[in-house]
Amino acid sequence: MGEWTWEYEGYDPAEERLRETLHTLGNGYFATRGAAPECRGGLVHCPGTYAAGCYDRLVSSVVGRQVENEDLVNLPNWLLLRFRLLYPDGSPGPWFTPDRCETAGYRQVLDLRGGTLTRSFRYLAADGRVLRVEQCRLVHMGDPHIGALRTAFAAEGWSGRIEVEAGLDGDVINANVHRYRALDRRHLAGVHTGVAEPDTVWLRCRTRTSDIGIGMAQRAEADGPPPVAARLRAVGHRAFHHFEFAVSDKQPAAVVKTVALHTSRDWAISDPLGAAVERVGRAPAFASLLHSHAVAWRQLWRRSELEVPGEAGHVLRLHHFHVLQTLSPHTAGLDAGVPARGLHGEAYRGHVFWDELFVLPYLDLRLPEVARSLLDYRYRRLPQAQWAAGQDGRTGAMYPWQSGSDGRDESQRVHLNPRSGRWVPDLTRLQRHVGSAIAYNIWQYCQATGDTRYLQTKGADMLLQIARFWAGSAVSDPAGDRYRIRGVVGPDEYHDAYPGADRPGIDDNAYTNVMAAWVLTRALDLVRSLPARRRQELVECGGLDIGELPLWEQVSRRLVVPLHEGVISQFDGYGELAELDWGRYRERYGDIRRLDRILEAEGDAVNRYQVSKQADVLMLGYLFSPAELASMFQRLGYRFTDELWQRTVDYYLRRTSHGSTLSEVVHGWVLARARRADAWRYCREALESDVADLQGGTTPEGIHLGAMAGTLDLVQRGLTGMETREDALWLDPVVLPELSEFAFTLRYRGHWGIGIRVRGDELTVSVPESEGSAVRIVLPDRSLTVLPGDATSVRLSGRQDG
Repeated sequence: MGEWTWEYEGYDPAEERLRETLHTLGNGYFATRGAAPECRGGLVHCPGTYAAGCYDRLVSSVVGRQVENEDLVNLPNWLLLRFRLLYPDGSPGPWFTPDRCETAGYRQVLDLRGGTLTRSFRYLAADGRVLRVEQCRLVHMGDPHIGALRTAFAAEGWSGRIEVEAGLDGDVINANVHRYRALDRRHLAGVHTGVAEPDTVWLRCRTRTSDIGIGMAQRAEADGPPPVAARLRAVGHRAFHHFEFAVSDKQPAAVVKTVALHTSRDWAISDPLGAAVERVGRAPAFASLLHSHAVAWRQLWRRSELEVPGEAGHVLRLHHFHVLQTLSPHTAGLDAGVPARGLHGEAYRGHVFWDELFVLPYLDLRLPEVARSLLDYRYRRLPQAQWAAGQDGRTGAMYPWQSGSDGRDESQRVHLNPRSGRWVPDLTRLQRHVGSAIAYNIWQYCQATGDTRYLQTKGADMLLQIARFWAGSAVSDPAGDRYRIRGVVGPDEYHDAYPGADRPGIDDNAYTNVMAAWVLTRALDLVRSLPARRRQELVECGGLDIGELPLWEQVSRRLVVPLHEGVISQFDGYGELAELDWGRYRERYGDIRRLDRILEAEGDAVNRYQVSKQADVLMLGYLFSPAELASMFQRLGYRFTDELWQRTVDYYLRRTSHGSTLSEVVHGWVLARARRADAWRYCREALESDVADLQGGTTPEGIHLGAMAGTLDLVQRGLTGMETREDALWLDPVVLPELSEFAFTLRYRGHWGIGIRVRGDELTVSVPESEGSAVRIVLPDRSLTVLPGDATSVRLSGRQDG
């Protein structure tokens, strides 16, 4: 496997869906899974094309109740291409599929540098003839509405004819997630197909309830010797180009299909179908498309350089590729958020969670215009969040745990436990900390970019309303002068109620409370720094009530942080729960990442035990440096020490099942600073989580975008200790032996190409001569200024293992 390729040898039906996910191609506007073009679906294959922000809402009957779900829609399949050999008498042989036909030399190669997927194999027909096939596809990074597939055929030792059909297929459903099979999954309606002579077929349809119009047009043509026969036809939900080619050893044949996709959500079009037909008609030949596509990718890689040697670097490059093609510069023009599973599958229904907390800090320093657009997705849904808070009897803005098209809460009320086959209540909607994640991302974006205008306008509108929500959610403790936040679910997700309780949620989740205090503190800082006219505008429009500020100050200083046995408690009462016999469950089940499902299937409940699905308290060490945590705890009236943090890290390490890919990212990050010797295990698992499908069948349903971006940010900010504050880059690198050498460039405020390189215990910071000003660097023991055209190297003091 090459440094810039991700390859698979041989055809393996059991691995096909995983490969389809990892071989997805996209451009930020739409993405298409790496499915075999001749396969329409089923248990082995899952073709899927998804456009950012294209959702549809359906109602299904589940366990006797009507359940409404909004899903990212699987759009018509534009890949469809099948072929067969014709016998000497002209009669057709069987259509080729890898599941029913014999192949040799089957190989799939994803070119990360150029953004193409190539598939090659030899078809061994039953009559002894051998046909060599090579396909190359792209989803154009320059023109976000174009996809193309070139298929070349060469006969080995014979001459004759082959038949090829290249089409558009509107007879598709959302079929990527098997456990959703009991739900209504047919989102497309009004499918019509037709022919636009001389060389175009088309398909149009609409989503059933969101009424999004979809237009696709396909131009197909020979790339080489002309066909013996060709015709266009539209039948039902499919439209085809049909070709017959004469092939021999000396006369190969090739077909290129170029497809344009538009939806009614697009800007500057009259109608989706007309736009698609026009665009595909103007599209250049495949060679030109391939060249311009490669140029667009080259420019994108240049803006996002990250060099890590070895196998870790190889996986990081794949992660980087998928982040860039899910959230590309084209995303900046869309009303779309961060889909937790990328545009690669249908898990989580394509919803937007808090995963942006792991994605935006990376983009802030690479593609800040994309980060700003993703914040705008939240800004446009601020009125909905304010309405939701009011419906819940609260002030401010209550952002939903799961968001989709319009910002209403898309969190499911029941979910299927595949171990027991039972639908069980789902209370994850009580994860109110998603608002704090949005506030954190606003603050980080503005610190990294210096975009004070955003902070004072849209950022202020969101941040102040999130602060109002937390101030209004805190209740005074009758037993003292503290404030408490009750009835929530923390990042852990396992604990959604106390054992035997008749009310949902738990109280004083440490992460939730500390983040609420942080949000209130930042909001107070913001109010004090706002220009007088802007502050008056906020008061007049109702976005700010000056009379609330004393309460904000008080709550930000007096929220409860629960403690027990000398560690930070995940929530009030966590230390009183029963201990789990981890050895017994590991011995019995092996993989116990999803202990909640295992215990429910046994008739037990995870709420009874000191177990965590993923990092919860330790998230604080992911988001904040030890110095920041100490300052925040001091403000709250608690003493935060290295000993307290070390004990807390050790305590939860022994009690976490890592049922989320985000957990390994956080643990690797925290341990790189708290106990370096154990960090690599979690870093390695974070790197492998998708490529090895460590979560047991989840990656075929879509990548884990937060984990992929989190591993990139582990290098960018985690190992460098990078913070962007006070008009400087603060660096406090740690030396992790397994990742002891890396380099990257970043955009920081007005600088476009600051270089950071770590090699062993040496840190080098460079500023290109083209940059207009110097960069201030702050290290733990010194500060320095790097001038344009200079590179400054410093020796790191080294960090001892804890």
